[in-house]
Amino acid sequence: MREIKWVFVFFAFAAFLSICGIGVAIGAESIFGLFISIVLLFFIMGFGFKTKKRYREEGRL
Repeated sequence: MREIKWVFVFFAFAAFLSICGIGVAIGAESIFGLFISIVLLFFIMGFGFKTKKRYREEGRL
C-alpha cells in the first residue's frame, strides 16, 4: 500500500468544510456566507488539482 499524501487529505478536508459552510449559509439565509463558501470551494479545489498535477509531473505520485 502506498503512503498517504497528507497535503491531499488537507485539501479534501478543507473542501468538505467549505461545502458544510455552504449548507450553513443556506440555513442562515446568508448570501455573503454562501458567496464566500463557494469562492473558497473553487479556490481549494483548483489549488488541489494544480498540486496533484505538479506532483504527477515530478513523479511523486
